[in-house]
Order: sequence, then C-alpha cells, then structure tokens
Amino acid sequence: MNDYGVTGASVEVEVPVGLPVGEVWRMITAVDRYGEWSPECVYGRWLDEPVRVGSRFAAGNRFPDGFETHVTCVVTAAEPEGRFGWDVYGDEVVPFAHWEYWLRPDGDGTVIRQAFTHGPGDSGMRKGVLADPSRADENCRRRLDELGRNMRTTIAAMVAARR
Repeated sequence: MNDYGVTGASVEVEVPVGLPVGEVWRMITAVDRYGEWSPECVYGRWLDEPVRVGSRFAAGNRFPDGFETHVTCVVTAAEPEGRFGWDVYGDEVVPFAHWEYWLRPDGDGTVIRQAFTHGPGDSGMRKGVLADPSRADENCRRRLDELGRNMRTTIAAMVAARR
C-alpha cells in the first residue's frame, strides 16, 4: 500500500525548562497526568510496573472533530533522567507511532527534546492522507506541525503544573 510518505514521517521539538532533570524525569514518566497537560491525550494509565522497558500503559486521545482513540503503549526506552520512549499500538501487531523524550541537564535546568515518528501501522494520519492523495503532503505536514505545537503545549503545561 502506498502511504504517501507517512511511515517514518516525524517531528521533533527541543525546549529548555528551568527545572532539574530529576524533576523533569518524574513528570515525563507520569503518564497518568498526561490528560491534564496534553491538548489531545485525555488519559493515561499504567498497566504494568511503570517505567521499565516492556512496561505497558493505556492511553486515549480526543480530537477536535470528536474522534477518539484508545491505545496500548509499550515502553521502549527507560533510562532514568535521560530517555523515555514508547511505541503506540491500535488493533495491529505493529506500532503506528513512536514517541520519545531525551533529557539533557543544562545548568540548573534541563533541555527536553521530544520526537514523534509515524509508522508502520495504520493510523488516523495515514487514513487522512489516503482519503485525499492529491493533498497527501499538505495533510501530513499539517498533522506534523500540529503535533509539534501540541508537544510544546504539553511541556509548558507540565512545567506550569509543577509551580
């Protein structure tokens, strides 16, 4: 199936915050709080012992058009105060997305780098570009830009909630 460049499509942000790396680590691994911070995620809940490679958590997103997703995420990286990542699964045996945070101490603060990479599984992003192949590039770019904005909003909300 031609996915019009969706698989492997990615976006990344880097945000310096005035919090120590240990505190940022606790926030990014608090998946049960993502619903408070994210513009799309409405809940997260650990299904297994948290924060180790192979741990699972459930999550759900709600989009402006009312569409909702409920997914299972599997932790792929859990390096305390350094790196936290997970694959996102719907009804398929392959993930449709990968999310990852990298933390870098910076004086008294931390630089947070967050990335999203699509694929190879099926997703709303793929369905959107396949629904209108003539605008596939535009639709893919629009979604990646939205995800980048959402990452920045989520990080800002995490920091604000701490204060």
